[in-house]
Amino acid sequence: MLQRSVFGTHVGMRWKSFLAPWQQLDWPLLGLTLGLTGLGGVMIRSAELNNGQTDWWWHWIIGGIGLAIILTLARWRYELLIQWHWVVYAITLVGLIAVMFLGTSANGAQRWIGILGFQVQPSEFAKIGLIISLAAILHSEPASTLMAVLRTLGVAAVPWLFVFLEPNLGTSLVFGSITMGMLYWGNANPGWLLLMISPIISAIVFNAYLPAWFFWLGGMVYIGWRSFSWPILGALGALAVNAVSGGLGHMLWGLLKDYQKARLLLFLDPDQDPLGGGYHLIQSKIAIGAGGIWGRGLHQGTQTQLRFIPEQHTDFIFSAIGEELGFIGCLCVLLAFWFLCLRLVIIAQNAKDNFGSLIAIGVLSMIVFQTIVNIGMNIGVAPITGIPLPLLSYGRSALLANFLGLGLVQSVANHRPRLKF
Repeated sequence: MLQRSVFGTHVGMRWKSFLAPWQQLDWPLLGLTLGLTGLGGVMIRSAELNNGQTDWWWHWIIGGIGLAIILTLARWRYELLIQWHWVVYAITLVGLIAVMFLGTSANGAQRWIGILGFQVQPSEFAKIGLIISLAAILHSEPASTLMAVLRTLGVAAVPWLFVFLEPNLGTSLVFGSITMGMLYWGNANPGWLLLMISPIISAIVFNAYLPAWFFWLGGMVYIGWRSFSWPILGALGALAVNAVSGGLGHMLWGLLKDYQKARLLLFLDPDQDPLGGGYHLIQSKIAIGAGGIWGRGLHQGTQTQLRFIPEQHTDFIFSAIGEELGFIGCLCVLLAFWFLCLRLVIIAQNAKDNFGSLIAIGVLSMIVFQTIVNIGMNIGVAPITGIPLPLLSYGRSALLANFLGLGLVQSVANHRPRLKF
């Protein structure tokens, strides 16, 4: 009995010694990450069950590689990136420029580079590069002054422009979300942030419903008055920018590709082209509605198994979850994302420095925006933008980028101040 006790104590000490480098790891966040990735593989397999593809295997393989990345980054001190953030920024820009000259095209966009037989999407990794760059900049100078905000926007604008020119409207919107979220956490005036996005909203409202535009214009003038040290100049500036942006909406519309225009228009009424641009959205809503409360069962969904939704394993994986796992399955996925985001907020609040806190908020902004837009377009309340559902949609570059971001967050958690009892 004594020998068993000694043996058990020895094993326990060796196990604790093995886990010591990850003592502060956020295990709930890791469990949610792996759980969603595992579910993604299951649903991808169901979506492609009858066509002989093996993308679900690749999803799990990349998930295994991602787990190794998380555990490696968690041991590494993330703050070392502060002195290397301009190198990270330069590598990000080189990747985005390279895809313009060496990339392959599909569906009117040039987004992929072939490396060792694999198609790599630099714009996905550029999200992480942007988060690191902005976190370092806002760490050195918080966005409490207008000049600091403009400098941050200038840094974000360059990779955003390259992504927009691919063209990749969805990812460019993610870049905007990351920038706005990190500026807010970096102590920027909320009024400034609202005024920055107001021209886009003003252009949409002006062309959609003119009476509502006048109320919007009045609200922006009031915010401009309250948000600047020179109230009159702030109000006049808000008035001028929002007044001009209404007319510029037509010009900006002309810059979009035909398929991008179709996605935005058919979101409002997909029945205009039920066999063309509106087909995905109509079939996705049918699939989710057919799932009911408990779903039809794994591999039992008619829309999914009969392949009514092309490429369902990518942007429309949520429709497969809705049909085969039902409302309960969708609710569980939403709760999992909610808890994952909650862990990111907690890590940001408990980080030992602003740099780590901003990294966590950047990853949070990326995941929240992509989740809301993707699920929204699956249920018909958001236009189809080609944004994948984090950890669930098939896409090797996107999945690896998510694991890289979450690995950096785990490093922030693992190196936070130790709790004293």
